[in-house]
Order: sequence, then structure tokens, then C-alpha cells
Amino acid sequence: MKNVMDLQKMMKAAKEMQDRLQQELAALRVEGSSGGGMVSLVLDGHKALQSIRIEPEVADKNEVEMLQDLIVAAFNDAAAKVDEALAQKLGGLGGGLKIPGLF
Repeated sequence: MKNVMDLQKMMKAAKEMQDRLQQELAALRVEGSSGGGMVSLVLDGHKALQSIRIEPEVADKNEVEMLQDLIVAAFNDAAAKVDEALAQKLGGLGGGLKIPGLF
């Protein structure tokens, strides 16, 4: 019976830790940029786009493809930073394991 109680305590603690991590990820803000800061955006810890800033100089209708590339590059930069922040948060928990879908 004691093992069942211990297991229940462990499950409750794991759930609380998961809930706390989800809250931290929702609150996390990471900026990525490209083109020397011409395009920058902010992602939360779930990699949801929160904001984007585009300098007027790159909003040329004749350079739409370049602007699209800059946005993709800025997003990828921010996404890599989210992964890095998550790895730091979880580093002690996972013992350095690479968990699929998280890193």
C-alpha cells in the first residue's frame, strides 16, 4: 500500500511540475532577428508568434521575396533561442536527454 501512496505522490508532483513548466513557457518571450535587425519578432515558449517588427526600408514591393526570407530567418532564429531556453530549464530534469518534440 505504501508503494501506491508513493506513486501517487510522485504523479502529483510530476503534474505540478508540468503545469508550472507550461506557465513558464507561456510567459517566456524570446526575440529573433535577421537582416541586421531589419526584421525582428518575438515568440513565446510554445513558439507562438507574439509580435513582429519590420523596418520600413525592407517593405519594398519589389523586394517581397527578400522580406519573406528575412521573416523566415528571424522566426528560425527565435525558435532556436526558445529551444535553447527550454533545454536550460529542463537540463537538470532530463539528465541531458534529448526528448523528441522538445528539443
